[in-house]
Amino acid sequence: MFTITYTVVINHLILDIPNVPSTPKHYFNARHRTQLPLTTIQRAFQVEKLGFVTSATASRQMDGSSYRGSSSVDMYLPNYKLGKTLGIGSFGKVKIAEHALTGHKVAIKILNRRKIKNMEMEEKVRREIKILRLFMHPHIIRLYEVIETPTDIYVVMEYVKSGELFDYIVEKGRLQEDEARNFFQQIISGVEYCHRNMVVHRDLKPENLLLDSKWNVKLADFGLSNIMRDGHFLKTSCGSPNYAAPEVISGKLYSGPEVDVWSCGVILYALLCGTLPFDDENIPNLFKKIKGGIYTLPSHLSPGARDLIPRLLVVDPMKRMTIPEIHQHPWFQARLPRYLAVPPPDTMQQAKKIDEEILQEVVKMGFDRNQIIESLRNRMQNEATVAYYLLLDNRFRVSNGYLGAEFQETMEYAFNGTHPNESSSPAGGHHLMDYQGIGLKSQFPVERKWALGLQSRAHPREIMIEVLHALQELNVSWKKIGQYNMKCRWIPVIPGHHDGMVNDPVHTNHIFGNEPTIIENDGVTNSPNVVKFEVQLYKTRDEKYLLDLQRVQGPQFIFLDLCAALLAQLRVL
Repeated sequence: MFTITYTVVINHLILDIPNVPSTPKHYFNARHRTQLPLTTIQRAFQVEKLGFVTSATASRQMDGSSYRGSSSVDMYLPNYKLGKTLGIGSFGKVKIAEHALTGHKVAIKILNRRKIKNMEMEEKVRREIKILRLFMHPHIIRLYEVIETPTDIYVVMEYVKSGELFDYIVEKGRLQEDEARNFFQQIISGVEYCHRNMVVHRDLKPENLLLDSKWNVKLADFGLSNIMRDGHFLKTSCGSPNYAAPEVISGKLYSGPEVDVWSCGVILYALLCGTLPFDDENIPNLFKKIKGGIYTLPSHLSPGARDLIPRLLVVDPMKRMTIPEIHQHPWFQARLPRYLAVPPPDTMQQAKKIDEEILQEVVKMGFDRNQIIESLRNRMQNEATVAYYLLLDNRFRVSNGYLGAEFQETMEYAFNGTHPNESSSPAGGHHLMDYQGIGLKSQFPVERKWALGLQSRAHPREIMIEVLHALQELNVSWKKIGQYNMKCRWIPVIPGHHDGMVNDPVHTNHIFGNEPTIIENDGVTNSPNVVKFEVQLYKTRDEKYLLDLQRVQGPQFIFLDLCAALLAQLRVL
């Protein structure tokens, strides 16, 4: 028994509570490993996760999967020498293998088509493959190739030998701040890369963060991820409850990046504190804590960490910190390696850049130079490109980093306390970064882009109240589907016909209440001139708010006329 001073946080309000006796409790246990599913989670959460299975978790995943003889597998995998089984899941095995041409190790998921189909998991598998094929980032698991047969799907992936971050924390308990910060910087780098490529992970947790031989983080398990589209929102409740954002467990609409930021906040708390900020045996109580933003901050946290964590765990997604804002936070910037200070290039830029030395090695294997270049630029999968990327990744690992020795410098400091030289510190360079763009501000000025929608610096509540007043003046019906999101319907006035719609007077609490559904009436709503649209309020990167209208149904020109009329009614914007 020992005494700790805690800071209790309730929905971003911080209260200090000194001298609270506490019994040390270890971070994760079996209950944290096997989370109860959310009430609205689809069947995917009643089965084992698809993500990379490590030997540490294999004993919990044995289910008696059977496969054909090795000769049959060899027929489909002539370029690989299969080794031991790393783990077994509900519909597949993970085996270590050696690539015949390069001699480098890979991990191969062997997914049984019949089991995938029986569990209705085809979409989840396809989604992960589709996403990982896009990605090339030092902190995201690399997918080298996919081989499909009538009975199985072989997914050849990067091999990481140090297991999950989950098991690392179980073994070490709470981490030293510099080590935790290094992990967090790598996680944010990988998440930022996902968001730049319009992918939201939606299931970030230590079990899905793998560690390579040099203790670098690799994001994995993209089976629950979704590809973001402008103007569209997600509602599916995904991920483990302890890491899920309030808007997710509440079933509200969300655009995506903000839920990953919340999960990153929970992970940072776990790294620094050795416990979860939101935890309860009773799921309803757990949800109550998450929705209320109720957790404690131990006294051992540094001032920087105590400032950053509450900014990540803000209940209102509109006020929650963004990835660019995380980059600018002093705690995050401390000892930030150069390669993480620069936003990674997008996938198209990466495809255009070819390493001449590695290319020559692949040519020596007997492949045509021009065909290799064409395949790399077109992101094609074949024997030559697999060999190229295996050689490229191995060289980065041997040279200890994404950009030369940066990884080694970072890890030596994190684990041994030897700080890298000043040239690798971002102290003088991070101020050049324009995190809202794609490169260095001083070298790559970005032309200002058009902004679609109506912008305002007014408080979001004031904006929504003004919008509702304007909609009422225009005789538009609406239904609230999110805190800052509505479905609307407008029926053009037909002389001599009463449409029977009812709109209550707008009150200041209207947008936060339970609005009635839009009243359907005497068939007028089926008219071809009826316009249905959605209204959504965004928070922009420059601390403004953007009102967006998206047409769902109805003639485009009538919709544009309505938008013009709405703009004329608005006084705040």
